Amino acid sequence: MSQNLCPECAAVVVLPADVMQNELLPCPDCGTELEIISLNPVTLERAPEVEEDWGE
Repeated sequence: MSQNLCPECAAVVVLPADVMQNELLPCPDCGTELEIISLNPVTLERAPEVEEDWGE
């Protein structure tokens, strides 16, 4: 397992050993949806908000 910091609240985010790039996971403290941008080194960023397209 790997530990990283949430970019939103700086809480420790523990990543499972089998984590994959582009995987989404919530911060255990603030609940922000995080995306794994890179695995070497592991980089977390706030996941982009999904926008509704309303059928356009």
